[in-house]
This record gives sequence, structure tokens and C-alpha cells, in this order.
Amino acid sequence: MPFASSPLPSSTAVERAFRILEFLDSTQRAWNISELSRRLELPKSTTHILMRTLARLGYVTHETNSRSFTLALKLSGLGRSVLKNMSLPAIALPFMRSLAQSLRLTVHLAMLEKGQAVYIQKVDGPGLIRFDTYVGKRTNLHCTAVGKLLLAHSADEIKREYLRRATFIRHTQKTIASTSELKTELACIAQRGWAMDDEEEELEVRCLAVPVHDTDDMIVAAIGVAGTVGQVADDGTSSIISQMKNTAALIQTALLD
Repeated sequence: MPFASSPLPSSTAVERAFRILEFLDSTQRAWNISELSRRLELPKSTTHILMRTLARLGYVTHETNSRSFTLALKLSGLGRSVLKNMSLPAIALPFMRSLAQSLRLTVHLAMLEKGQAVYIQKVDGPGLIRFDTYVGKRTNLHCTAVGKLLLAHSADEIKREYLRRATFIRHTQKTIASTSELKTELACIAQRGWAMDDEEEELEVRCLAVPVHDTDDMIVAAIGVAGTVGQVADDGTSSIISQMKNTAALIQTALLD
């Protein structure tokens, strides 16, 4: 395919490049140039130039056999560099370790970013059970406890925009699969102050989440715990949530120091 005869203005090109990167990240699958052009409503020639440039710089990977592109690991490195400069993960870590030991569950700290929840800290629970999560991993909002909690407590315009664009990837039979169902769930979470993922992302896995407030009492993150259905049993939920809320309060106090 021939390149366009004249380059785009710099600001427009940068904006379009980041739209592509954010789209690839949000969908988490490979796309070819024609598909990207249609979905993002960009000229095909422009999409071609941008993808070739991003591939040359190492931010996307070109899958030769399928002519499709996916995000490259270079972006993950940039994300980790940003996280190193944030104080919240470091401040929260000792409290998360204590909670993980007390509950014997894996503990996550997540923030809302661009329509997804991003894990910014993690402590594995003691024992043999390990979850395929890591610092920097992005996850969907509609099927995770941290994601639903962050969305429930976000500004109204953020919720409206998310619900307008939402695509409900169904991981299990319990996954929320409609806007109306998610609206009902978000209202319930906002009222009771905590969220649950009851086998909605993975079978036999149950997660809980509570909010973390900053020094201005604004919700900046979510503390989540993950375990098997047996570990996070119905009759023990209230005790777990109580300990999680205590941990969140300790983190907020530490932020004041």
C-alpha cells in the first residue's frame, strides 16, 4: 500500500496513534489495518502509516502470517516506570502484606484508567494457590470486583460514557452481560460500599473489593482480595470485608503522613 503524499499535522498524528494503542489495549486481541480503520473511523492510508511507525518504534508487533497487530511489551515497560514513581503502591504494600497473611488470600490494589482497572500492587496469599495477575495488568470493569467498585464510585459522566461504549465479554455464565444488569449492580455497590466478583471472570474464583480514599477523602483506588469459592465463603464475607475496610483506613492514614 503506498504511503500518503503528505504527513498529518503532528498533534493529530499523535492523538490518532494513542487512540490506536488504547483501542488495542482495551480489546486485547490482534487487529489488521482494515479492521482498525473501520473501527476507529480513520483513513486506511493513515492507519497504515501509523501502524508501520508504531511497529518500527517497538510499540506494536506485526504478526506476519495474519497481517495483524498487537501491543508489544515495550509499552508494559513504560507502564512499570510510571508505577515506580507513584507513592500509593509503596505506602499500601506493608498493609497489604498484613492483610494477605491474616486472610490467607491474594490482595490487589487497583486504579481506574481509560475504562479498565489497572493493578498497581499485588501480594500473593500464603499457600499453593496463585492467580495470573501482575502489577500493570489491565482488566475489565464489568466482571471484576475492583473494576465494578471503581466504576460504581466514579463520576457520573465516566459511568455514562463507559455504559454507552461497553462491550460485555462473557467469561462465565455468571458474567454480567447487559447494560441494565450492570447499572443495577453498580447502584447496589455504591449503596453498600463493597463489590464482589462471584465466579464472573473465572469459575471457582471469588473476589471482594473495598474503596481506598486519599487525603481529601476521595476514592483513588480499590483494595481487592481473591480466593477460591471455599476460601471466600458466604458466611465469612462480612468478616473479610471488615478487615479489608480496616486496611483501607490504615492506608489512608499513612497517606496523610
